[in-house]
Formats: sequence, C-alpha cells, structure tokens
Amino acid sequence: MTEFDPEKFEDKYANYFPELQKAYKNAFERMNDAYDSELVHAIDQQVLNESEPFYEDGEFSVELPENPTERLSAIIVDDEKLDAVLSEYVDEIERELRRVFDIDD
Repeated sequence: MTEFDPEKFEDKYANYFPELQKAYKNAFERMNDAYDSELVHAIDQQVLNESEPFYEDGEFSVELPENPTERLSAIIVDDEKLDAVLSEYVDEIERELRRVFDIDD
C-alpha cells in the first residue's frame, strides 16, 4: 500500500498517478462484471474520463463533469438507469480510492 499524505493529494497526478489509475481500473472491472459492459464502458469513456477525484475532511469524492447524462452518446439508455449505474460507479471509485490508499471508512 502507498503511504497516503492528504497534502500531496493536492498534486495528485504528480504524486499518486499509478494509485489513481489502479483505483479507477479496479472500479471499472467490478462495474463491468456487475452491469451491462457497453453501458459501463460508455460511462467510463464519456463521463468519468473528465471526472476529478478529491480528498477533503477525511473523505474521497469524485466530481463529475457538468451534465454527465448529456455526455453519453455511445449508447442509448434511459436517464433513470444511467443515473443509478453512474451513482454506483462513483461510489465504487470512492471505495477503491479508500482501499488503494488504505483509508478506513
């Protein structure tokens, strides 16, 4: 496990890029196993590619780009299903960030 320093997370891409990749990859694999792979892949490529992970007040969060449902053009899906899968995907990324950086809930 990588020793996590919240101050170093301010420059996360310089200090923690491999760990961030691992967390996102692990979340993708879990989601791909649990949900429609076309939908998961589209979310990954068209929404999460512009997401930004943050660490604040002892918690990880993932900020999505504006209008994430409007960004999805690779697949047709109703908004309710998209919102549910996207929400679960973000939760999964946040869990993976905690796991990769060995931070307790």
